[in-house]
Amino acid sequence: MNAPDLIQVEDLKVHFPLRGGLPGRPREVVRAVDGVSFAVADGETVGVVGESGCGKSTLARALTRLVNPTGGRILVEGTDLARARGMALRGLRRKVQMVFQDPYSSLDPRLTVGESVGEALAIHRLTHGREERRRRIQGLFEAVGLDASQAERYPHEFSGGQRQRIGLARALAVEPRFIVCDEAVSALDVSIQAQIVNLLQDIQAVRGIAYLFIAHDLAVVEHMARRLLVMYLGKVVESGPAREVCRAPRHPYTQALVSAAPRLAGGGGLPRMVLGGDPPSPIHPPAGCPFHPRCPVAEARCRVEMPAWRQGADARGVACHLVP
Repeated sequence: MNAPDLIQVEDLKVHFPLRGGLPGRPREVVRAVDGVSFAVADGETVGVVGESGCGKSTLARALTRLVNPTGGRILVEGTDLARARGMALRGLRRKVQMVFQDPYSSLDPRLTVGESVGEALAIHRLTHGREERRRRIQGLFEAVGLDASQAERYPHEFSGGQRQRIGLARALAVEPRFIVCDEAVSALDVSIQAQIVNLLQDIQAVRGIAYLFIAHDLAVVEHMARRLLVMYLGKVVESGPAREVCRAPRHPYTQALVSAAPRLAGGGGLPRMVLGGDPPSPIHPPAGCPFHPRCPVAEARCRVEMPAWRQGADARGVACHLVP
């Protein structure tokens, strides 16, 4: 019998009401995440890709309760994070942590990096006394490839790659089961990206942590993730084993992303597909398939009917009228 998934996301929605509007009329909302479902097994890495504005970062923030979901469930070992409050929420936050895209803005410049890492230990009361906390901080710095003596320095004294290691040390401080990496390597040079990706994989091998790895570089995601979710306008339009999705994409949007990926060998063997225009507004999404205004193969049906999600026996899923 298979063990239950560590994380189960069911029909997750995050809608942001707009300010203003005309009196007596319903307020418009931004449908940043609009009905997303997936699961993450213990020790697994699931990748998320899509253009800017597709809802990736909002999804990340909802999974860590930095924003409150509008609807749906986020089950962490069976407990709904979306509805947790008080001590229950604090306990779940120990299990679910986040590494941000910009490690500098996520570190308090007034604190030494050791103090920033130690804050989580203090909040969750994971150490007893200053000396034990100092030893734990030193161990965390060594675990992410930094010298323990560097804990006494301030964020501005580190490079971008080093700051990202510090952000990872802070996430690891509370011994989480699941870490959301929101564009955690996107701002780094290619060589530093590889170092951080290898570090994440090494930590996963030792600690069994599961990751949701969000990035715009398909080559990095293919290397890092076992499964892949492709998002467009707040929805998942394709999913499946990362290598298979990148080598043989089925949804026209995924095909366009793969064909434009310079670091994916041969662009998946696909001819270059250039999408016209910008993604539609999440305030006024188009009728039918959300991708149809930019889709090079859209048919009349695509303009009026939302495609159903089709989950195949081969672990591939897609939402497209034109994919059997």
